[in-house]
Amino acid sequence: MNTHTMPAQAADATSIRLSFASAHEVHHGLETAVNTLIASAVQDRRCGIRVTRHEPGAYTVALDETVPFGETHEDIAA
Repeated sequence: MNTHTMPAQAADATSIRLSFASAHEVHHGLETAVNTLIASAVQDRRCGIRVTRHEPGAYTVALDETVPFGETHEDIAA
């Protein structure tokens, strides 16, 4: 059973916030969010995707114009 949260996203989504109850769900949840945003990134081919870890279990996956198209960068918020 998945305990992460990810609201349904349209193809024009620009950001997804995720919250996970356990560490073993993180990889699948982030992969699903990145794949969702790939559909949006392909529409204009101007940006890549940035995954930011805000704290344990809390992430944002977002389109980011500072990331080259076709790439995904990871950050840890300070």
